[in-house]
Amino acid sequence: MQSVTVAREIPASADGVREAILDIEAFTRAAGFDDVRVDGRTIEITNDVGITEITLVLEIVDDPDAVLAYEQREGIFEEMWTAYTLQPTDAGTEVRATTEFALDVPLVGEVLDSTVISRQRRSELDAQFDYLETVAEPE
Repeated sequence: MQSVTVAREIPASADGVREAILDIEAFTRAAGFDDVRVDGRTIEITNDVGITEITLVLEIVDDPDAVLAYEQREGIFEEMWTAYTLQPTDAGTEVRATTEFALDVPLVGEVLDSTVISRQRRSELDAQFDYLETVAEPE
């Protein structure tokens, strides 16, 4: 499994950050995906990565340590999950996102590798954290 973790301190209360993350469609869209659809506990995202288009169907899962966690149900990965956790700090809230994934090599082949996926995922998480800085209520 490959892992990508990004953390950032957001100058807002944990409750404000939690509320912004749980606006799941807006929070997911902030990652820069080309299309996002949320239906109950299912999130479907589509994104152009390099010369290919990727569609993932994700299911929100219960994780007592995370404000939001989801796993891939359909897509290019053998396995993929992401969890967002919050930790209050003196200046606000540290948000930490971790994505772990294993590539389904026959599907991905030469077009995408773990380096490209990791770089893309860091960019998406950074964009989501930028969004949180603009919408989460300041402390």
